[in-house]
Amino acid sequence: VQLQASGGGLVQAGGSLRLSCAASGRAFANYIVGWFRLAPGKEREFVAALSRTGATTDYADAVNERVTISRDNAKNTVYLQMNSLKPDDTAVYYCAARDTLWFGVRVPQQYHYWGQGTQVTVSS
Repeated sequence: VQLQASGGGLVQAGGSLRLSCAASGRAFANYIVGWFRLAPGKEREFVAALSRTGATTDYADAVNERVTISRDNAKNTVYLQMNSLKPDDTAVYYCAARDTLWFGVRVPQQYHYWGQGTQVTVSS
């Protein structure tokens, strides 16, 4: 499966952004999807994950209650709605997909497919 992330940009603190990740190739509904981010000088960080049906989610503590992950399998797209953004949220955001079990969903090495990343910059 190929992934294409979009929707990043520059936003003031307290603002919102919605990232999208469009998938092509194999049946998108077969994959668990996740979002990760990479900030300068930091390691790649888990943000959120969503099960195949959308019934189960997982969020990092740093973004919990400010971020919502969702998917539209008919459109082969996963979304990341981010609200109340903070300067610490500044990073390149990557969507990823895996066709294995839910266990270890926060581990980036267990994702097989990655998008190219979209830059999110939050100004103070």
